[in-house]
Amino acid sequence: VQLQASGGGLVQAGGSLRLSCTLSGGTLSSYSMGWFRQAPGKEREFVARINWSGTSKYYTDSVKGRFTISRDNSQNTLYLQMNNLKPDDTAVYYCAASTHPYYSGTSSGGFDSWGQGTLVTVSS
Repeated sequence: VQLQASGGGLVQAGGSLRLSCTLSGGTLSSYSMGWFRQAPGKEREFVARINWSGTSKYYTDSVKGRFTISRDNSQNTLYLQMNNLKPDDTAVYYCAASTHPYYSGTSSGGFDSWGQGTLVTVSS
């Protein structure tokens, strides 16, 4: 399976972006999906995850109420709507797929396939 992330860019603080991640070589509904990010000089961190059907979502505390993860299995596409962006959200964002359709963890080790990343830069 291959993942292609897109939608990153430069935005001012308080602005919004929507990231997309398209899966090819497989069927999105077979996977739990997640978003991670890695800021310059920092380790990769968990952002959000969603189960195969979209009925269960989980967010890291710092993005709750601002980010929304969603999926369209018919389009093989995962989304991350990011509102009220802050400079601390600046990072390369990665989408990831887990072969466990009900994966409930936040560890990157629970995900089997990764996209190439898309850069989000939030200016103050």
